[in-house]
Amino acid sequence: QVQLGESGGGLVRAGGSLRLSCAASGRTSSSYIMGWFRQAPGKERECVASMNLGRRGGDTYYPNSVKGRFTISRDSAKNTVFLQMDSLKPEDTAVYYCALGLTSVPSAHAERYGYWGQGTQVTVSS
Repeated sequence: QVQLGESGGGLVRAGGSLRLSCAASGRTSSSYIMGWFRQAPGKERECVASMNLGRRGGDTYYPNSVKGRFTISRDSAKNTVFLQMDSLKPEDTAVYYCALGLTSVPSAHAERYGYWGQGTQVTVSS
């Protein structure tokens, strides 16, 4: 069984940065993917980053809305995945979730992920 726990959310001004962390406990594999999703009130859950946990850097996916501003990375030794968020905008305000998928190809589709964290709030003020 895998458990995920996010941390690092908070309040930041537009243009600022935050780094979210997702610690995984339990069995993970380099054949799996980790994704970051967000959900704002009244909106659908959106994938903002996904990566393969392979040892050679891993494939990644970003939607156009965050490409160049968000970066997903990992510390394999600590079973932790990060989401570095720069140049934040008020529209980035949402609850952010990390998720683990038992597949090897990064994906934006929530149904590919079987394990989810509890979420952390990110609020960007204008």
